[in-house]
Amino acid sequence: MKPAFSVIFLTTLIGAGQGLFLALFTHQSYALFGLIPMQSATFYGYGSVLALLFLTGGLIASFFHLGRPERAWRSATQWRTSWLSREVIVLPAFLGTVFLYGAAHLSGYRPEMVSLPGDLVIDLSIVLGGIGTLISFILFVCTGMIYACLRFLREWHSPLTVINYILLGSSSGFTLAAFYSAMVAPSQAGFFVGWAIIITLLAFAGRGASLVRNARLKPKSTLQTAIGIKHPHIVQRSQGSMGGSFNTREFFHGRSEAFLRAIKPAFLLLAFALPLALLALGMLTHTLLGVAFILQYIGLLTERWFFFAQASHPQNLYYQTIG
Repeated sequence: MKPAFSVIFLTTLIGAGQGLFLALFTHQSYALFGLIPMQSATFYGYGSVLALLFLTGGLIASFFHLGRPERAWRSATQWRTSWLSREVIVLPAFLGTVFLYGAAHLSGYRPEMVSLPGDLVIDLSIVLGGIGTLISFILFVCTGMIYACLRFLREWHSPLTVINYILLGSSSGFTLAAFYSAMVAPSQAGFFVGWAIIITLLAFAGRGASLVRNARLKPKSTLQTAIGIKHPHIVQRSQGSMGGSFNTREFFHGRSEAFLRAIKPAFLLLAFALPLALLALGMLTHTLLGVAFILQYIGLLTERWFFFAQASHPQNLYYQTIG
């Protein structure tokens, strides 16, 4: 498939925003039970603002993928059958919840909602954080299922697609949270660094599993099955629509196999190996944590390009040979 940079930026930006919000609420949840010190309201509030910037950036990027942006609202009308429509509905809902979560902290309006045994007080921010966490995972599932539900694209049609969207987004978000914490609450950076390392390792395992799986896939369609001829030796001399068409532009990335082989180790290094090393050293200086996030985000951009390019549409049997 041909990677669309608008979708690449959409999925990586909102993934980082979701991961950052999950990191903030994870910290608040730990603090609620007295496992770590509760931070000031501004820590969670301004962290939510940062998450909103990433989420809004992803939303803006999505409009560049639309031929008629003024009709974007129509993309939500098929929510009964389309995962894309569900994502279009869930993303604004998540944006709104993150906004309310941040506003509750920054405004100081956090009325008590429930009092639990052990002097545990559940205020409005905790309720909004819980709702936001649920919506965040629903959004991850909707985004991943847009691709995982396509049976004819076998590289995507796997539970690993959804799992990797969750883990990769969370990994970048927790790494960003580690850098944010090192800047404004250095005593808490270790908490986020620890979680960022754990989730990045899980993300590496998940992405590695999908790479191994996809490498073992064998094509179900051949030139013989496509045209109904059983002769063992068929040579295609030219592609369909040699003058160019939608099919030749949108369903094949046009890069060589050598280029794809070079991209794979590049994103594995940038998205996983280097960030893990920098996270391990990040307690020495916050600069290393910032570099870790930047390198990881560049790696995730590369990974997402590879994710789209690796998917081979069956029609490319007919259209990819130029002659």
